[in-house]
Amino acid sequence: MIEKLVIANRGEIALRILRACRELGIKTVAVHSTADYSLKHVLLADESVCIGPPASSQSYLNMPAIISAAEVTDSVAIHPGYGFLAENADFAERVEDSGFVFVGPRAETIRIMGDKVSAIRVMKGHGVPCVPGSDGPLGDDADENLRVARDVGYPVIIKASGGGGGRGMRVVHTEASLLNAIGITRAEARAAFGNDQVYMEKFLERDCSMQRRHQKVIEEAPAPGVTMRQRRLMGERCVEACRAVGYRSAGTMEFLYQDGEFYFIEMNTRIQVEHPVTELVTGIDLVKAQLLIASGERLAYTQSDVQIRGHAMECRINAEDPKTFMPSPGPIRLWHAPGGPGIRVDSHVYSGYNVPPYYDSLIGKVIAHGDTRETAIARMKNALAEMVIEGIRTNVPLHQEIFNHAAFQKGGTDIHYLERRLGLR
Repeated sequence: MIEKLVIANRGEIALRILRACRELGIKTVAVHSTADYSLKHVLLADESVCIGPPASSQSYLNMPAIISAAEVTDSVAIHPGYGFLAENADFAERVEDSGFVFVGPRAETIRIMGDKVSAIRVMKGHGVPCVPGSDGPLGDDADENLRVARDVGYPVIIKASGGGGGRGMRVVHTEASLLNAIGITRAEARAAFGNDQVYMEKFLERDCSMQRRHQKVIEEAPAPGVTMRQRRLMGERCVEACRAVGYRSAGTMEFLYQDGEFYFIEMNTRIQVEHPVTELVTGIDLVKAQLLIASGERLAYTQSDVQIRGHAMECRINAEDPKTFMPSPGPIRLWHAPGGPGIRVDSHVYSGYNVPPYYDSLIGKVIAHGDTRETAIARMKNALAEMVIEGIRTNVPLHQEIFNHAAFQKGGTDIHYLERRLGLR
């Protein structure tokens, strides 16, 4: 078993990793920026190391500083969480080359499956349906790009190969705007991900969790409208592809679902923000499983043991105005988390905590589980009503409005439902 581990992240996922480490008897080292000295996991860790100023580029994205923290504390492994360096193949390689265990996939696997274009090629090679598109990165030949779009059929979506988090995407409805959209998406991808490679897909209306601006607001499992047979078929093909590339640790295959058919779009080579919904319907601690795999231990279950039980829903609680979505940093005067049967709250905040303005606005996740979707919804409504956060604005009122919508309660809403319903487009 790993003896000591560096938690190379912040916020709720860092606290989640710390809790799993404590359960397994692993000592923890919390690295943090100067703005995050009062984070809960920093206060609870066995050791802490300040790795730089608030800017992510000088702290949580600073590879040498994180590896140095592992060296000076005699740590054995580094867990990247999600975001920041979690899907950075160069970081995974540098961690391993420095003699530490990277809690996640191998660097070469991240390069293959973390890049959307190469991941699509792998999945197609294993018989997994993919969205019609350019079948590779778009080049600089304007006439060829226009031809590809005509063959695919409008509307299309231009996507960054190394993108994520809802950035590096642009929907194009007409030929007149295609070339400009490609140029803008390339520039955005270059600035956000250091990689300006883009590709094209057919833009489909999608059955998906509640999203705004390509980012999830609510997640649930299992997905409404997907049959057990379809889910089993997707799972079998995903497992086959993962075996083929030698995948290890946690990862998520993402699909579009339309008219009874599913299409692979990308893979996230890390633990997901929404991992709690999977944990609640399967009974499997995914972070603990990551740590066991990284330690060279065998898991205590097989694929046939993984069964879905009940229904789970997750609300991402953000420090932002519920109508304008402008960030709302500042001190939390009062924090009261909800409880009750089937309710789980993953959060790093507490009364008196000061939400910094430098990072993502996520301050917690409320997860509800029940025997049925209806029970999960009822429990979530109760939890949202009980939640108290004073001192900053949050999107709790938005979640309450969504859970009171008849169409959402019925299930099967498409990916643009929230934007249409609340006029966010």
